[in-house]
Amino acid sequence: MIPLFKVAMSPEAPAAAAEVLGSGMIGQGPKVEAFERALAGRFGNPRVVTVNSGTAGLTLALRLAAGDRPDGDGEVLSTPLTMEATNWAILANNLRIKWVDVDPATLNMDLDDLARKITPRTRAIVVVHFAGYPVDLDRLAGVLDRAEALYGFRPMVVEDCAHAWGASYRGEPIGSHGNLSVFSFQAIKHLTCGDGGAVTLPTAELHHRAELLRWFGIERSADRLRNPPDVAEWGYKFHMNDINAAVGLANLETADRALARQRENAAFYDAELAAVPGVELTERSADRTHSFWIYPMKVEDRAGFLKRMDEAGIMASNVHERNDKHSAVRAFAAALPNLDAVAPRVVCVPVGWWVTDEQRRHIADTIKRGW
Repeated sequence: MIPLFKVAMSPEAPAAAAEVLGSGMIGQGPKVEAFERALAGRFGNPRVVTVNSGTAGLTLALRLAAGDRPDGDGEVLSTPLTMEATNWAILANNLRIKWVDVDPATLNMDLDDLARKITPRTRAIVVVHFAGYPVDLDRLAGVLDRAEALYGFRPMVVEDCAHAWGASYRGEPIGSHGNLSVFSFQAIKHLTCGDGGAVTLPTAELHHRAELLRWFGIERSADRLRNPPDVAEWGYKFHMNDINAAVGLANLETADRALARQRENAAFYDAELAAVPGVELTERSADRTHSFWIYPMKVEDRAGFLKRMDEAGIMASNVHERNDKHSAVRAFAAALPNLDAVAPRVVCVPVGWWVTDEQRRHIADTIKRGW
C-alpha cells in the first residue's frame, strides 16, 4: 500500500537528540534558541516563539489575538474544513465559533462569506492554508480594511500554517505577512521535531507576551530562586524543549528535500489529471507557492474512488472531516452551502517525498482508468 503519510527524519537526528540527553540540559535551553533563530531566517520574521505542539501554538495565538473572555463573550470566525485542533483552540479560550463557508476552488475560507459575517462581536479570525495553499492574504487585508471602516476596529488574524511549511504568498514566506501565524512540527509534517510548533508574531510587544505566556507568564531570565518575579499575566506550560529542538534543527535540510519532492510529485499530478472525467483539481495561482502537504482533489462518487484506490494498493482519504458536525460544537451550527456541496467530494492521494516516479505513474494511471 502506498501510504498517505510518512515521517521525514534525518539520519543525524538520533545523534542530535542523544547529545542533548547527555548534556544535562534537556528543557528549554540553547537548542531551542538556535532553532528559533533558524526558523526566523526561514520565515523572514525575527519574532518567533517555539512551543510544544501546533495546538499549543493556536491556543496561545488566540489568547493574544482575542484576549481573555472568562464570560464566553466574543466570536472567532473560522473554517470547519480543517483538523479539529484549529477550532478546539477557540473553545479552549472560552470563545464562540462562528463558521465561515469554504471556497470550493481552493478549500480555503470563502473571503466573501467572511466579509458578510464580521460583526462587532468578532474578536479574531482564523484562516487555514489548506493543504499548504495560501489564503489570498491581500484580499483578506481588504476585508479587514472594510470592517475597520465600518466598525472602528480591526480583528486580528491567526493563520493556521500547519500544512504550509515553505509556502509563500507574493514572494514572501507564509509567517511574515503581519498576522499571528502558527506552524506545526508534529510527526508527519514536512518538518518534524517529533512534536512541536512555532508562532510568528507581527510586533515586538506580542512577541514578548508570547515568550512569557508559553512559560506560566514568568520571565525566564529572572532570578527565580532568590528573587521570584511578579507574574502580571498567567500563562501556560507550552514551551519547547532542547530534545525536540535538536531534532528539528537536524531535520531542516530533510524538510527542504521533502518539500521539493512533494512539489515535483504534485506538478506531475497537475499535468496528468487536469482533464480526467470526474476529477476536479484545486486552484493554482501564480501569486503564491503551494507546499503540498497533501494533494486534494474533488471527485465524483468518492466511495467508488476510494474503493478503486484501495484495490490498487493506494491509500486515499479526505484527511480532514468537517468540524461543524461534531456534537461538541452543535451550538454553533450554520448554513454552509459551499461546504455541503464540496465536502463529500474531497479526497487526497499520496504526494509525499516517498512516492517514487513509478508509484506516482501508477496512481495517475489508476485514476485515469476510472472507478
